Amino acid sequence: MGDEVQTLEYGSWPSPIDASLAAAHDGHAEFAGFVGEEAWWTEPRPAEGGRRTLVRRRADGTEETALPAPWNVRSRVIEYGGHPWAGTMLDDGPLVVFVNFADQRLYRYEPGTEPRPLTPVSPVGGGLRWAEPRLRPDRDEVWCVLEEFTGDGPTDVRRVLAAVPLDGSAAGDRDAVRELTGARHRFVTGPRLSPDGRHAAWLAWDHPRMPWDGTELLVAEVTDDGTFHEPRTVAGGPEESVAQVDWAADGTLLYASDRSGWWNLYERDREGHERALCPREEEFAGPLWKIGWRWFAPLDSGLIAVVHGRGSTVLGILDPVTCEVVDVAGPWTEFAPSLAVHGSRILGIGASPRSAYEVVELDARTGHARVIGAAHDDPVDPAHYPEPQIRTFTGPAGREIHAHIYPPHHPGHVAPDDELPPYVLWAHGGPTSRSPLVLDLAIAYFTSRGIGVAEVDYGGSTGHGREYRERLREQWGVVDVEDCAAVALALADEGTADPGRLAIRGGSAGGWTAAASLAMTDVYACGTILYPILDLAGWGSGETHDFESQYLETLVGPLAEVPGRYTERSPAEHADRITVPFLLLQGLDDVICPPAQCERFLARMEGRRVPHAYLTFEGEGHGFRRADSMVRSLEAELSLYALVFGLNPPGIPTLELTK
Repeated sequence: MGDEVQTLEYGSWPSPIDASLAAAHDGHAEFAGFVGEEAWWTEPRPAEGGRRTLVRRRADGTEETALPAPWNVRSRVIEYGGHPWAGTMLDDGPLVVFVNFADQRLYRYEPGTEPRPLTPVSPVGGGLRWAEPRLRPDRDEVWCVLEEFTGDGPTDVRRVLAAVPLDGSAAGDRDAVRELTGARHRFVTGPRLSPDGRHAAWLAWDHPRMPWDGTELLVAEVTDDGTFHEPRTVAGGPEESVAQVDWAADGTLLYASDRSGWWNLYERDREGHERALCPREEEFAGPLWKIGWRWFAPLDSGLIAVVHGRGSTVLGILDPVTCEVVDVAGPWTEFAPSLAVHGSRILGIGASPRSAYEVVELDARTGHARVIGAAHDDPVDPAHYPEPQIRTFTGPAGREIHAHIYPPHHPGHVAPDDELPPYVLWAHGGPTSRSPLVLDLAIAYFTSRGIGVAEVDYGGSTGHGREYRERLREQWGVVDVEDCAAVALALADEGTADPGRLAIRGGSAGGWTAAASLAMTDVYACGTILYPILDLAGWGSGETHDFESQYLETLVGPLAEVPGRYTERSPAEHADRITVPFLLLQGLDDVICPPAQCERFLARMEGRRVPHAYLTFEGEGHGFRRADSMVRSLEAELSLYALVFGLNPPGIPTLELTK
């Protein structure tokens, strides 16, 4: 074909990015850390049942998978999990402890040997679960968060800090686990030890608050025998979110708080004097969805590695004396909340619109950064990648709405001059989260075929300060729906998108926004709803897991006081308002947004003669991790748009819609 550009209708462009390619590149490296001089991290394996493995990079630069299938390094604490491993280098090699997903036990692993369990299995409820382990070889223990179910209900649970013996004596004996704290608080993060080992610091919060609403920073003295004195609260509160805590090498306490309206860094010296480090209207932390996420890491030199930004995040080095930040040079425009330091070496996980997440090492002395793991390798000619635009739209009452726009893009195809492209509005999950501006082959799957994508960071999203985040307080199902519609209509009004071929899609909380948008507006011709919340009253009264069981108290309002609001906003209560085709995708093992939500919704759609499809996935929880599940869901989604928009994508199985 040469350089000749063909004219074909939007949605019918042949693309080298098929669903299996997108699935193979789904997920990314997480939880990077050092084991001695070596860098280790977890990595997804979609083709191996969606497990996560540990990857080891030796000092000589060689890389290997540390744990073979079926080992799956992933914690279920608060269901979203947390840092699932820790390691140290002994004289004869690495000692690593990790959480295995299948049984949630903590295991001891030394390469060349079979992992050995350190914790028992509990027959009660969801059992015993562990997160954010910290090795204490001096005490022959590992200190971590223990989540223990006390009954069969999802909220029959207690969380404490605990010490697990490294000799395996607790593998069959729950009583051999030493509890470091009482269960005074509903939620805790793992203990961070001061350099002299005499103090421990951690975060705690209680229902109905989420960690981005209000947390407490607790500090306790640690005795010589490894027990904790009564902890005291030194920062935080009901309206102040402390997202992370750590210790500087000189014993100063460092933490990230949003008391100014932005998550900024603060230091507290031994006399209790506090100082803001580099106060700015940008974020130096984010929403704590996983226990052990890290946005800053102090170096021995006194400098601090920081992941920071406004609307996106970059890796930098903060000098707490001058309050200057020097950002890493390189192609990365987004860094995940994963940092580790060793000497002057900093590990981060960075990505860009042209590259997926990679493990990056930054030398704090030279400022030199390089990719050392999970290196991005273009699976297709990058000419097929989308070219995103960072946009700000105006919503109701003149409020700003941040979004990323991905126009249709193909190096070899254009559409007829008189045709406007179809667009799909993507509503992110959370909803207290945001859309990172990174290469996502699931987006490229659509844009390379001639379908535009618009990711909307609706009011309530993070990255833009507490005030923007709190626009959604008691307004979920209103502000998110209005903001997505405002972006969709603006794209249509400016001639970017075809007003008759707009769709909305989202997963989890984004699935709620997608369904609510179909019920409450007439903007969209169809929608894709993945593992959603559809019935607020059911979800808010015992149908979900403990972590989010009272989330709706702030997102919608107190159930006891405004029950009518729960009914008024639920798509399940307004099935009669949905008149356009939709696709519903649900994992059957989902305990966060259980299948019962979808089933009740569909029962109310019966007899309404609205074309739809309901696809369920065995063995999948909240979010799909298996390659075959992702292929099936992506192809079904594309087929829905093809059927509704009159597109002709080559080689895609036709989705059967029922009425």
